[in-house]
Amino acid sequence: MEHERRGYEGFAGIAAEFASQSTPAWSPGRVAPGTAPNVIVMLVDDLGFSDLGPFGSEIPTPNIDRVSDRGWVFSNYRTAPMCSPARASLLTGLNPHRAGFGFVAHIDPGYPGYTCEMPAAAPTLAESLRAGGYATFMVGKWHLTLESRLHDAADRSSWPLQRGFDRYFGSMDGFTSLHHPHRLIRDNSVVDRPEFPPGYFLTDELVDESIAMIDELRVNDTDKPFFLYFAHTSVHGPIQAKPADIARHRGRYAAGWNAMRKERFERQRELGIIPEHAELPADAIADGDRIPAWDDLAETDQALFAAHMEVYAAAVDEVDQSVGRLVARLDELGERENTIIVIASDNGGTAEGGPNGTRSYFAQFGQATSLPTDWVTDVPRDPAEIGGPKLFNQYPTGWARVSNTPFRSFKSSTYEGGVHAPLIVSWPAQSSAVRELRDQFVFVSDLAPTILELVGVPPLAERNGVAALEPDGRSVAELLTHRDAPGREAQYFECVGRRAMVDGEWKALSRVPPTRDEGAAGGAWELYHLGDDPTETRDLASQRPTQTAQLAERWRAEAWRNTVFPLDDDGTLQSVRPETEARLSSPVSLIPFRPPLERFRSARLTNLRSFTVNATLRIEGDAETPEAAGVIVAHGDQGGGYLVAIDRDTVRLAYNAYGVMHRASGPGLGRGAHELELRVEELEGLRWRLVVSLDGADIAEIPSVPMLIGMAPFTGISVGYDYGGPVDWELHERWGAFRFHGGTIQRLVYTPGPRSAHDPTELRRIGEAVAELAD
Repeated sequence: MEHERRGYEGFAGIAAEFASQSTPAWSPGRVAPGTAPNVIVMLVDDLGFSDLGPFGSEIPTPNIDRVSDRGWVFSNYRTAPMCSPARASLLTGLNPHRAGFGFVAHIDPGYPGYTCEMPAAAPTLAESLRAGGYATFMVGKWHLTLESRLHDAADRSSWPLQRGFDRYFGSMDGFTSLHHPHRLIRDNSVVDRPEFPPGYFLTDELVDESIAMIDELRVNDTDKPFFLYFAHTSVHGPIQAKPADIARHRGRYAAGWNAMRKERFERQRELGIIPEHAELPADAIADGDRIPAWDDLAETDQALFAAHMEVYAAAVDEVDQSVGRLVARLDELGERENTIIVIASDNGGTAEGGPNGTRSYFAQFGQATSLPTDWVTDVPRDPAEIGGPKLFNQYPTGWARVSNTPFRSFKSSTYEGGVHAPLIVSWPAQSSAVRELRDQFVFVSDLAPTILELVGVPPLAERNGVAALEPDGRSVAELLTHRDAPGREAQYFECVGRRAMVDGEWKALSRVPPTRDEGAAGGAWELYHLGDDPTETRDLASQRPTQTAQLAERWRAEAWRNTVFPLDDDGTLQSVRPETEARLSSPVSLIPFRPPLERFRSARLTNLRSFTVNATLRIEGDAETPEAAGVIVAHGDQGGGYLVAIDRDTVRLAYNAYGVMHRASGPGLGRGAHELELRVEELEGLRWRLVVSLDGADIAEIPSVPMLIGMAPFTGISVGYDYGGPVDWELHERWGAFRFHGGTIQRLVYTPGPRSAHDPTELRRIGEAVAELAD
C-alpha cells in the first residue's frame, strides 16, 4: 500500500524506510565565489564635499589619503539631501522615495514615499550578500526605522538584523552623544550599561566592535568574505571629539571661514577635483546674508567660532583614525589587497547651527513649533568645553559653507551643496598604484548594484516570496577599469518641496516649494549648465524658459514614477500620524534600574504637555538617620533634562534648560513609606513649572523654565539612577550615576496630561482615508 510522502519534495537523495536502503543528500549551502573580496562601506554623517584630504581639505586625513591612493576618487557623486533617504537608497538601490524615505525617519504621514521603512519587497545589499555567502556586519547609525518602532516592545522587522545583517552594534536613532550615547543596541536588544567609564568615546567603540566581528569570523572561518557597513554617527551634531584630538587642531582656523574657503577652492583646482573654469560662488548667491565676513567679527566671536571648527576638524580626524585602525587590522590579516573600501557622505554639510553656531543643540534642533522671541538658542558656556561631554554643540553656518566648498547651500537643499558629496572606492587587488579621478555622474542608488557586480553576487530576485522591486540604480563598475565609461545621465531630487532635475549637463531646480495653485511643476525654477557652471553661479532660466519648463515637467514625471507625491503644501506630512501611536501616550509604570525607556517612547509622555510622576518609596534606617540616597527618576542629559534625587538627606530637583541649571530642594525623607510626586505644569510661552510634593505637601519648586521640546530630553527616562549623559553635572561629579540605595522604589508612574496647544500633531485612524473614499 502506497502512502503519501510529505516533506520529501525537492529532496535530492533517496529516502526509503531504512537508512541501509537510502542515500543522503545535503543542500550545498551559501558559499561565496572563491576569490570574493571583503567589502567595507563607510558612511560619514553630514560630511561636506571638501572635508577630506583628497577633496581639498586642510584637515589631515592621512589614512583616507592612503586608501584613495590605491583607488578611485569620484568628483561628481551625488546623494540625497538628507540622511535617512540616502541610507535607504544606498542599501536598496532604489531612489529615496521608492525606498520609503522622502524624509528622515521621524514622520509617518501615511503615504508610500514617506513610510520611513524600506519596502518589504526591496532586498538590501546585506540580504543579497548574505545569500551570496557573505558574513554581514554593521556598526553605527541605522536611522531606517520609524521612531515609533524603536522601543523595546516594537515590531523589529525594520531593524538591522531583520534587514540582512548577522551582527549589529550602534545607535538606531539619527544621532547621539559620542561621550555618553543615549541608547545603544546590540543585535536586537538594548545594551544594559548603567554608566560609561571615564574617557569613553563611541567612535572608538564602533571600531573595536568592527574589528571584533571580523576577528570572531576569522577564528571560525578563515575564508568567508565579510561585508561591513560602518555608519559613523560623526560628524552629525552634536559635534564632539576627544580632548587630545581637539588640541591638535588649536589655532588652525584663526584665519577664518572666508580665507579657508578660498584655500580649499584653490587646492581643489590643483587636485583636479573641480575644473579650472569653475567659479567660487559669491556671497550674494551663497548665503552671504547668513554668514558675516570674518574680519567684521569681534575677536571674542572669532575665537568662539574658531573653537567650533577646531572640534569639527578633530571629529573628521577621528573618522580618519577609524579608517587607519581598520586598514591596519586588514593588513595584519593579509586581507587588505582583496578588500573593497567605499567611503562616502550621506549628504552635504549642515547649516543647522545657524550664523553663530550653538552650544545648546536641542534649543533649536528638531523644533516643530515656533519659538518665543526671548528663546535662547545658544546658552553661553566656556568655549573650552566645546566638543566635550558637557556641551551639545554645532558649528556655525560659515564653516558649513567651507565644508561644502565649492558649492552653494547645505544639507536638505537641492543645490549642489546639499547633494554633492565625496566618494572614494579602493580595491588594491584591482586598482593601479596611483589615485585615479572619475568625473562621471554617480548617484547613491548606484552603489549597491556596483558592489554586487564587483563581488560577483547577483541581487536577490525576491524577498520573502515576493518578486523584488526593480532597482533604480545601475552598476558603474565599468568606470573603475574604463576612464571614459558613461555615468548616470539623469536624476530627480526632492526634499521638503525643494525640487531639482539633472539631465545630462543641465540642471533645473526650485528652492521654494510650489503652492497648490502653481502646480507640482510650477513655482520659480532656476536653470544651470553644469558643464560650464558646475557651482551654479549663472541662472539661465530667463534665457531658456522653454527648456526650464521642460525639465520641470520632467521632474514631475519622475516624481510620479518614484512615489514623491504628495508635496507637503499644508504641513500634514509633518503633523499627521497614525492613531496607533496614541497608546504611547498612556500612563506608564517603570521598573527601577532597568535600561532607560527609549527616547521617543519617553517623549510621548512629556513632550509639549503637562505631566506628573508619582513614586512610592520605602526608606530604610532609623528615624534620626535614614539611609536613602540616589536618583529617583532622571530624564535627559547635558542637552536638557530633569531629575529628582535624594542627596545628603535632602530631596533635590534639578532642571537643565539646554545648559542653564535650575535647582530646588526640600526636606529629606524619614524612615518608612512615602508618596513623592513631581508635577510638571505647562505655562504660557512654552514654559514649565515644576513642583515636588512629599506625602501631599509641596516641598520644592522651580517656578518657570523653558520647556524641553523637539528632541529634548534626548536620553530616555531612567528610574533609580541617572543613565549616561547626566542631567546635573555637579551631582554626576560627586556620585556618578548615583544609584538609589537605602530604600526601595516600589512604584513609579508617569501620567501624561493634556497636549499643548503648540503641539501640531494630528492622529488619524488607520483606514479613515479609505472609508472617506468609499463614501
